[in-house]
Amino acid sequence: MLLKVESINTYYGLSHILQGVTLEVESGEIVTLVGRNGAGKTTTLKSILGITPILSGRIWLRKADISTLPTHTIIQRGISYVPEERRIIPGLTVRENLKLALLRSKNRDREGEMIDRVAQYFPVLKERLFQQGMSLSGGEQQMLAIARALVSDPEIMLIDEPTEGLMPLLVEMISEIIQNINQKGVTVLLVEQNVEMALSISHRAYIIDEGSIQYSGIAKDILADEDMQRRYLTI
Repeated sequence: MLLKVESINTYYGLSHILQGVTLEVESGEIVTLVGRNGAGKTTTLKSILGITPILSGRIWLRKADISTLPTHTIIQRGISYVPEERRIIPGLTVRENLKLALLRSKNRDREGEMIDRVAQYFPVLKERLFQQGMSLSGGEQQMLAIARALVSDPEIMLIDEPTEGLMPLLVEMISEIIQNINQKGVTVLLVEQNVEMALSISHRAYIIDEGSIQYSGIAKDILADEDMQRRYLTI
């Protein structure tokens, strides 16, 4: 088991957001976490990373308990994060945004090699390494956010809403990028509002509703189950 989240409870102030969430991700999988807005998807990712500390439960990376580690140490252990907001740093070029992600990485001494390797996934970024990151289009900024998470050479990537606000052609492109990354050895835990896209590229899926996991199973089975989608995924 690469990643195991075991009965975690997370609060924002007095609000009990995650209520005993348990999920597992095997090495080599794409696993998606789906649910309505406000169900707890993003909080689950932030809890794994220690950005939003858990109150109880355990989180394991391989056989190591990472539940109380600081975020930068968790990232060094092999987890990377693509946030929903992309968080491209204003005033920095594409290359500088990528370099920033290497500062606390185990690969910080292999900067040129890692940036060149990641640029192979994204030819458009390779052409624009010295362009301001914030001047890129929305789809290109999303590619940069994914590329920035890749330069640390992670075992597993947590990707939050990568297609939000993108036109259908770009949604398809991001979908293909995620599959390509996975095929080259990176495990993926995906949060995505586009249920059809997410379930169609994933091996397994978890449905979260009101802070609790309601169902888990083969992703394509959930995609074919209209009743399940009406109960937990339809707004």
